[in-house]
Amino acid sequence: MRTLILGGARSGKSALAERLAGDSGRAVVYIATAQAHDDEMHDRIAHHRGRRPPHWRSVEEPLALAEALRLHAGEDRCLLVDCLTLWLSNLLIDPQPARFECERDALLDLLPSLPGQLLLVSNEVGLGIVPMGALSRRFVDEAGRLHQALATHCERVVFVTAGLPIALKGSIEGAVP
Repeated sequence: MRTLILGGARSGKSALAERLAGDSGRAVVYIATAQAHDDEMHDRIAHHRGRRPPHWRSVEEPLALAEALRLHAGEDRCLLVDCLTLWLSNLLIDPQPARFECERDALLDLLPSLPGQLLLVSNEVGLGIVPMGALSRRFVDEAGRLHQALATHCERVVFVTAGLPIALKGSIEGAVP
């Protein structure tokens, strides 16, 4: 089962993903994409780490997400990726411009054959105004394209707002608190 969980900032999407992972009955591997470039992000990362059960395995991978998924996937595992928009940001500012397309394509190519359960968390950023800067506009565009492509590969797509999950594709059974 592949699940894409979308929502705005502080919508409850990570908490939902963590609850689904914990309820999966599988060994959980938490794949974190964030990098602590400043104190504020360091604090956010520490907050997320503090919420995870100690028996979950944590992997930090800001760029090579498909490879991390391939290495850690298994029928008896639940992989939780938090979050795709940070991963996308990391790739868009990478000094190798071609890396974004390569990593995105590797992720999309891998998904249909990935064993076990997968939970992908991402920010929905396309509901607001069009950003003024070129990089910000590209980020919003690429996030929207990525979400559309992922939704075709996922059996379940959930939008979270105010802590409430709304099924966009598949059932939210097991997703409602």
